Amino acid sequence: MSRTAAAAATMTLALVSLSGAVQAQTSPQTPAPAAAAPARQPADAATRASYDRADALSRSVFWAQEQQINPMDPVAGVRLAQALREMGQFDQAAETAQGVLLVQPANLEAMLEVGRAHIARGQAFYGIAALEQARAAAPRDWRPLSLLGVAYQQVRRPDDAKAAWTEALRLSPDNPDVLTNAAIARMGEGDAPSAEILLRRAAAQPTATLKVRQNLALSLGLQGKTAEAEAILRRDLPPEAADANLRWLAERTAAASAAAAVPVAETGTARTWSSVQGG
Repeated sequence: MSRTAAAAATMTLALVSLSGAVQAQTSPQTPAPAAAAPARQPADAATRASYDRADALSRSVFWAQEQQINPMDPVAGVRLAQALREMGQFDQAAETAQGVLLVQPANLEAMLEVGRAHIARGQAFYGIAALEQARAAAPRDWRPLSLLGVAYQQVRRPDDAKAAWTEALRLSPDNPDVLTNAAIARMGEGDAPSAEILLRRAAAQPTATLKVRQNLALSLGLQGKTAEAEAILRRDLPPEAADANLRWLAERTAAASAAAAVPVAETGTARTWSSVQGG
């Protein structure tokens, strides 16, 4: 065979080998790349609704997962903030609710949750702007006014607090939440009798909660009406919890009596119920 023919034969063999390698790579026997896992989808409406009845920890886990799936979901953000607040994680709750307002600046529920979280962490001043914005956005809604009353009271603006609660009650007469907030402020000022009047109105409403009755018992106990306070506590609480609350009331009333018996000249200042309460 001539050199030319041998070279041609070698070239042909190389091409055939290369062709076979390419065919082997694309052969149907070669496994195809695995398909990407489908993206997680938010829970359906029924599942979301079911978590409204769950405890705060379960809700915080669920809504955190929903927010991870869609960080722009305002419902998940507000619900997560609420659960965090109920768990006592007030700073995180405020940050989460504020994050919703970055996505939806006009989200009323997020504004309210910002206010609640800052009130709960004892820094109501930082929630007032959001609550005033909510009041302007929903002038017929009593909730911003009720919360503003609490916030104003916390930052020592009692006249503004009373005006906010008065307007809230005009919009929602005998609302137990508003009456309770106003009553707690009265107790903080040392005016337990006025608080009792408001709390009796609140407790008489069909929508009154356990919190309302517990505050009524507190106002009664602080006035020495121990029997009625105990009757309320024992109806609503397990024996151990009722006993603990009654001991607390007994200690408070004893401390108030002792403080009232101290002559003004001995202390240099008149003692008030607010000072006994520790602010």
